[in-house]
Amino acid sequence: MKQIRLYVTASQAECELALDLLGLAFEDAGYPVATMEIDENKDIWEVSVYVPVDEQTAMTAAMTDCLAAALPDVQIEIEILPDVDWVTLSLQGLKPVRAGRFLVHGSHDRYQVRPNDLSIEIEAGRAFGTGHHGTTAGCLEMIDQVVRRRPYRRVLDLGTGSGVLAIGIAQLTQATILATDIDPVAIEVARDNARLNHCASRIVFRTAPGFHSELFARRGPFDLIVANILAKPLMKMAPAMSRNLASGGQVILSGILASQRMKVLAAYNTQGLYHRQTFWRNGWVTLNLSR
Repeated sequence: MKQIRLYVTASQAECELALDLLGLAFEDAGYPVATMEIDENKDIWEVSVYVPVDEQTAMTAAMTDCLAAALPDVQIEIEILPDVDWVTLSLQGLKPVRAGRFLVHGSHDRYQVRPNDLSIEIEAGRAFGTGHHGTTAGCLEMIDQVVRRRPYRRVLDLGTGSGVLAIGIAQLTQATILATDIDPVAIEVARDNARLNHCASRIVFRTAPGFHSELFARRGPFDLIVANILAKPLMKMAPAMSRNLASGGQVILSGILASQRMKVLAAYNTQGLYHRQTFWRNGWVTLNLSR
């Protein structure tokens, strides 16, 4: 069903309050809630709730009521999201990608899978993460190394996109895997990709922004958390990442430019998570940290 974005624009402090209020009100009902910075110099942020288009009137009223007491002056705005295939420019014109023992490929390149390859077949879809970006390939390489060292029981793939990382983990472990994304369309695509790779029964896919859901408390704590997002959200989520990590757990982070590496490491050091290894690929880094 076609989706719309209902959002408010305010300062960072106001948006953080709005995020908490809207998350408590709507996330358990399955409505993704997210925040992002619009203008760093002017302290302009947005908080969004993603809803089906036929619920626009009811949800606009519900959001207004939810925010009325704490933020009476904010206005609910509407963006109709385009119903397009976001990555029709993807796999058909791209070569298979090797990352550690993994080979990420489309159906047209199945013949390139070697006997010892860990094959991940991902078709052109509407979600980021086909393995061709340096961050996704770096995560797969790091996953390949990290999971050789010890068994894992509970794994979280935060911001799963196409599901490629969760699928890779499923090929290497017997762990129960939770894969989440803010975008409900991404979750649909990721679930389809997991079925294509015969591991859908091993992965629980859910729409959830950040750690703003009771889902994580129910499913965690996690022995391994993989998050391929962006540096700023990763730094902001460092305390939540630490709280949801089991004793002795491992974290794999990417979506980080090489120039941002030390800032991300500093944010996690303050939470008692320390650097173990870095992979560098095409100007991006993938970090492995643990307690």
